[in-house]
Amino acid sequence: MSSSGETELIKLQEVADLPYHWSAGKYGSKFLRSLRDEKKLWGTRCLQCEKVYFPPREVCGPCFAYIDEWVELSTEGTLMAFSVVNFPFIDPELGDKRPVPYTFGYIQLDGCDTAMSHFVNEHDHTKLSGGMRVKAVFKEDGQRVGNMLDILYFEIKEKQ
Repeated sequence: MSSSGETELIKLQEVADLPYHWSAGKYGSKFLRSLRDEKKLWGTRCLQCEKVYFPPREVCGPCFAYIDEWVELSTEGTLMAFSVVNFPFIDPELGDKRPVPYTFGYIQLDGCDTAMSHFVNEHDHTKLSGGMRVKAVFKEDGQRVGNMLDILYFEIKEKQ
């Protein structure tokens, strides 16, 4: 106990490097290979309810139906919501702090029923609004490795 009668709490800090690898599975692998090699975005469509998922999934959430239809999706979509972030985090690609501010958007690709989160190239909140059109910007050929960060960001197509 401290001199004021309060229990003293001790803080411990540990640094752990825990690298790991896992299989993306057959759906994830097909999707990520196409993203890396062709800059194409694929989703899957449930034949029962016709819901289109991106990223692709093997089972429909509402129907529990097995999904085996692949749908090529547009690289364009709609910014559904966004958050301008003003605190840094360690970028897993670079190992350095990501510069701030940056914008994380909730994006629904054309032809898709679900939305995904990704970076947006505009970080002035006064220039952003839900419903804006966006387009994926990819890393250059030879720089893509087969993960979602092969999409550098989504750029705003039109100012509203």
